[in-house]
Amino acid sequence: MGLALMCLLPPSPQVFSIVVFGSIVNEGYVNRLDEAQEHCIFNRNRNACNYGITVGVLAFLSCLLYLALDAYFPQISSVKDRKKAVLSDIGVSAFWAFLWFVGFCFLTNQWQASKEEDNPLNEGGDAARAAITFSFFSIFTWVGQAFLAYQRFQLGADSALFSQDYMDPSQDSGMPYAPYTNEEDATDAVGTYQQPPPADAFDTETQGYQTQNY
Repeated sequence: MGLALMCLLPPSPQVFSIVVFGSIVNEGYVNRLDEAQEHCIFNRNRNACNYGITVGVLAFLSCLLYLALDAYFPQISSVKDRKKAVLSDIGVSAFWAFLWFVGFCFLTNQWQASKEEDNPLNEGGDAARAAITFSFFSIFTWVGQAFLAYQRFQLGADSALFSQDYMDPSQDSGMPYAPYTNEEDATDAVGTYQQPPPADAFDTETQGYQTQNY
């Protein structure tokens, strides 16, 4: 499917997700010189850091989930289940594109509102900018995944992907199946069978036969 394909190809949303939540976890919390408690680097707003970490981790897990679904997809025999899988691919990709757009706007706004006195040594600045940059890139990767999934849905509607004739290629051994025999036909065939005459009939005919002397 589109999501699984994009998760494997560079630039991969898996990598972008790791960069976003990894940057925030490692260097996204700083403190002033006169205090020991660390605060979020994005305007000391803990919600901004929590949002970036949560979206990054869940997006990474979504990629892993659809990679597993893509591997299992050829074994799905139900037409409805195959349609649901492709439609969910479209919906999930569009949903994550929206979440990354919100995250990019949120992190950018909080980064611009950050005060210099809250971070006089400018610690974690590169990590904050990396989280914002890869949040922006993630928008386009997830939009691209939604587009690929939509193309797959359109192609599937015109092919055997969503038809009853769909068959798993791994199960096609090329060997013909044994012909099906109807139970009623078998019964009729047995009914027409005639038993051989009893042995007494041959004895009766033999008694009526007279030998001739030459």
